[in-house]
Amino acid sequence: MIQGGDITRGNGTGGCSLYGVRFRDESFEGKAGEHKGPGILSMANAGRNTNGSQFFICTVSCPWLNRQHVVFGQVVKGYEFVKKLESFGTSSGKPSAHVLIDDCGVLKEKD
Repeated sequence: MIQGGDITRGNGTGGCSLYGVRFRDESFEGKAGEHKGPGILSMANAGRNTNGSQFFICTVSCPWLNRQHVVFGQVVKGYEFVKKLESFGTSSGKPSAHVLIDDCGVLKEKD
């Protein structure tokens, strides 16, 4: 698992969003509640209705997270970069190299 998005403190204890410091969970129904494989993007939180800016990317199936964290996307291209990010992981949780995600995209459904 790769976690990021602490834009206020940079140490995993902060974060905020467009909706304020914290916002409510969205639906856990269907795919929004399933951490069923590598590449799933989900909101990190400290409990119910505590979403901020932190998120994580699953590198394996994580069923113990189902219905506790809202899934909002999936890596559809460039998974080799996810594996590269994973290689910077350490037992302390602080990556062994500086990592910056400076852009992402939105995949729109076809009409």
